[in-house]
Amino acid sequence: MTTILKLHHAAYRCRDSEETRAFYEDFLGLPMSHALRINLTQSGRGAAVLHTFFEMADGSCLAFFEEPGEPFDFKAQRDFDLHIALEVSQETLSAMFEKGPAASIETRGVSDHGFIDSIYFRDPNGYVVELAAPKADSAASEAQDAHELLAEWQAAKTA
Repeated sequence: MTTILKLHHAAYRCRDSEETRAFYEDFLGLPMSHALRINLTQSGRGAAVLHTFFEMADGSCLAFFEEPGEPFDFKAQRDFDLHIALEVSQETLSAMFEKGPAASIETRGVSDHGFIDSIYFRDPNGYVVELAAPKADSAASEAQDAHELLAEWQAAKTA
């Protein structure tokens, strides 16, 4: 049994804190719960960073660091390379699927993944944000199926 309780926050770089806030707070509806200025000049790094946090219903957060002038390779990520998935209800999924294009935000989906339905947005930093709505009829044996699928995958790779 794990002693890890839950996700506190996952942190990413951002180009612009206000642009990022507008997407996560105004569009997705995650309230900005904390912000702190980090001054690393005392440590010799010479960095001034703004760290912002956007809170989900369970208290966990998505967080972002803006560090102007410090190079970072912002690129439009592929969802297979990097994405964050946030759980929503089926009703919210439908509403957000309409809201994305209306707000001129890149929107993909609805994708049927068997146990969840998902839609995908691209945030202002190029990251993919997935909204995932669990299906009421998903089977209780998914964990066993997951291990079986992984074993099959591994066997096929070595064949």
